[in-house]
Amino acid sequence: MNTTVVVRPVEEADADSLGRVHAACWHETYDHLLTAAALSKLRPERLAAMWHGITTRGAQYRQVVALVEGEIIGFAGSAPTHDEDQPAGTRELTVMYLLKAYQGTGAGQRMFDAVVDPGPSILWVAADNPRAHAFYARNGYAPDGHEKVEEVLGEQLHEVRLVR
Repeated sequence: MNTTVVVRPVEEADADSLGRVHAACWHETYDHLLTAAALSKLRPERLAAMWHGITTRGAQYRQVVALVEGEIIGFAGSAPTHDEDQPAGTRELTVMYLLKAYQGTGAGQRMFDAVVDPGPSILWVAADNPRAHAFYARNGYAPDGHEKVEEVLGEQLHEVRLVR
C-alpha cells in the first residue's frame, strides 16, 4: 500500500468526499458502540452538507485532510474550546478520523500536528475507544475526570475528556 500522505487544509471542493469518508470512519470507529440501525442513519450527503458549512468558517478553525494518491483518507480539526471551565485561549481537538486501513501509518499524527499546537489543549473521545486513547496518551493527554453522554444517531455515546 502506498502510504505517502499529504496533509493540507480542507477546501470546499472536498465536502462530498469528506461526507463519504466521514460516514465510513463512523462505521469503522463506532461499530461496537452504536447499533447497526443507528449507523444505518448515516447519510454521506448530509455529512457533505455539514462539511460545506465547515469549510467557510473563520481562521480560528483549523481543518485538514489527509490524502493518499489524491484520495481523502482522514480529517482533523481544532477550534477554541467551548468548555467553560477551561482557561481562555484553550484549543480543543474537535474532530479526528482516519480510515482504519491507514491507521498506524503516521497519517493520524501528521493531521494531529497540523491542527493542535504544542501545549495545553483538550478533546473529548468515546470512553470505549482504546486505540484513540493510546494515540492521545502518546501525545501527552490524560483523562481529567469529566464525562458526558452525547446523543448520537438516536443513541447514547459515553465520552470522556482528555487534557494536556
